[in-house]
Amino acid sequence: MNADEDHRVSTIELFFDLVFVYAITQTTQLMADHLSPVGVGQGLAMLAVLWWCWCSYAWLGNTIHVDHGIARLAMFGAMAVMFLVSLTIPEAFVDHPGGLYAPALFVVCYALVRLLHLVAYLGAAKHDAGLRKVLLKMFLGVTPSVVLLGVAAFLSGPWQLGLWVVALVVDYLNVYLAGPDGWRLNAPAHFAERFGLIVIIALGESIVAIGIGIGALPMSWLVAGAAVCGLALAAGMWWTYFDVVARVSEHRLTQATGTERTKLATDSYTFLHLPLIAGIVLVALGLKKAFLYIADTEHHTPGEALHGVPIWTLTGGLALYLVALSALRKRNLGSWNVQRLVLGLLLVAATPPLEHVPAAALLLVVAALVLGLITFERIRFGEWRRKVHTAHP
Repeated sequence: MNADEDHRVSTIELFFDLVFVYAITQTTQLMADHLSPVGVGQGLAMLAVLWWCWCSYAWLGNTIHVDHGIARLAMFGAMAVMFLVSLTIPEAFVDHPGGLYAPALFVVCYALVRLLHLVAYLGAAKHDAGLRKVLLKMFLGVTPSVVLLGVAAFLSGPWQLGLWVVALVVDYLNVYLAGPDGWRLNAPAHFAERFGLIVIIALGESIVAIGIGIGALPMSWLVAGAAVCGLALAAGMWWTYFDVVARVSEHRLTQATGTERTKLATDSYTFLHLPLIAGIVLVALGLKKAFLYIADTEHHTPGEALHGVPIWTLTGGLALYLVALSALRKRNLGSWNVQRLVLGLLLVAATPPLEHVPAAALLLVVAALVLGLITFERIRFGEWRRKVHTAHP
């Protein structure tokens, strides 16, 4: 059954997202266990692979009702294989002794996720020649990408990560160059809601990271205060997306029609939401390490500073998030959000001196900067913001 304009997010799509929640947690843990530039690169490459899987099913759920008929079974099948993908993430690059060879298993499961999506989509497109044509074009990009990942499964070091990057570029570039012709976006509100929910899921990971960082370590006033700062940072990131950006993006998507709508959906959501999610995941990793420093008084002093890769994931991740938000404004309204770009640059430039600031104070500074940005925007653009809220409640 094809989706219509009033189609909303179904419970099976939310159920599917639970697997993605676990996949994000596994990816954050992968980077935490290999805390180096290469380890972070592996995590970001993994996130790009997972993102492509999730986006594929978000587009499918916008084309047909995935909670009806055979599509429901296809979703459950994809969930099962996607769960296996998530379980193999810790060994996707380096196999652990004993058991199955995890890097190859990861690639096989990933290929099955993409294949199930293609089969389900082709079934939905049986009366739509244009959609069938663009799906087959996409398949031409998936095949070499999977082959390259398969080869990478038996390599190690820079060659392995390099092949992952090439595989991702081939896959993403294939869809981008194929253009918007042939794709169908029947329910823009449903599509925007799906991506809004995945942002919420990613932000949830940053809150979970605080709890994991503290773990079973004893509470203290310093830990409690830092936890409030961490939550304030997550709340500020929520605000900077949902208060205006999400509303404007959905409105632009709803107003657009035909090829313009599918092009806008591809640019604003499929592509520009990836750095947005990546930024949140990097912030979560930084928070996790910061709270380990703050709470683990046996191995760290209260005044110890976050340094090296962990602090760069926190500040750099937040900067990436702000740049992605500004890029969304550029795509939807035609102008950059200058103050967010400035804050992003300030965070990167201030990282070296912030490496000498205690971890708890670092969280206070970063949270204060984001909340200060929100306060500035509310004062400076208050009237425009009220118009946006009135027009798109």
